[in-house]
Amino acid sequence: MYQYDDYDRALVTERVAQFRDQVERYQAGQLSEDEFLPLRL
Repeated sequence: MYQYDDYDRALVTERVAQFRDQVERYQAGQLSEDEFLPLRL
């Protein structure tokens, strides 16, 4: 099984933070569904 190293964990943590911000902006109405769709994929 693949073992995450520090670099992998940092990358995943950064991506999760980005996605969380995008979801919050979408839920607050700052992003339309059309703008949000490519971000979540």
